[in-house]
Amino acid sequence: MTSKLENALQRARDEGHGGKGPEAEFGPGHGNRALRRREDHRRAIASMDEGPLHTAEFLDERRIIHPGMNQPEVANRFRELRTRLFELRPTGNFSLLVTSVVPSGGATFTGLNLAAAIALDQSRTSLMIDANLGEPRLQEILDLRPELGLADYLEDDTLDIARILYTSGIPRLRVIPMGRRREGAAEFFTTVRMHRFMEDVQSRYPDRYVVVDAPALSESADARILADLCDYVLLVVPYGRVTRPQMEHAVASIGQDRLAGVVMNDEPTWD
Repeated sequence: MTSKLENALQRARDEGHGGKGPEAEFGPGHGNRALRRREDHRRAIASMDEGPLHTAEFLDERRIIHPGMNQPEVANRFRELRTRLFELRPTGNFSLLVTSVVPSGGATFTGLNLAAAIALDQSRTSLMIDANLGEPRLQEILDLRPELGLADYLEDDTLDIARILYTSGIPRLRVIPMGRRREGAAEFFTTVRMHRFMEDVQSRYPDRYVVVDAPALSESADARILADLCDYVLLVVPYGRVTRPQMEHAVASIGQDRLAGVVMNDEPTWD
């Protein structure tokens, strides 16, 4: 099914850019071509093999947004956040690192729900990557039983990304779990293989948005290393648990050019 999707999206790209010269891209027919291209992507994405889907009860228990949930205001907050992120890059996809200032700050809660909000759009897909080596939680939250994960891929040069890519039980949302917990393996994220991995997962599909779940800035250098591999960083601040100096240090360590925004989180977390 992956190759089927890839072929369909490639046809959509070829058809959308079949003209020559500036008028082909920006002339009177550009809007119609963009709409056709979006519809082609929607049909291609609809052909994806989603596997078994989680029930509404399962998602409610884990506080994951979904259509028809009993707390639409929660879903609307993440839809609004999604829209603001799209405004940063009106065309093309992006990669986003989600990290908290302090441990158990709600980064996983925020990142997964943002990925789910992106996937609510039937013409887009999202990919959630668990990059928390010390405390990987994604596979537990989504009730996955992965044989392999990101750490295995980075350790084994013969592994293909397809071996660590899993359906999530949520339509149009794919996940890459960390796999078996590792200790003292910060060098994973500085390797050439990790750089190429991030380039590949973002470039393979133009309508796939990559969300990376990272450990807290205060407990690991991994978040700062991973921030350099992503287009943007979303900083999660747990309400009442972060001092002003901690906040200023976190923003400085990320850099204003990459900081997409700050989210105040007062929700219970999985951490």
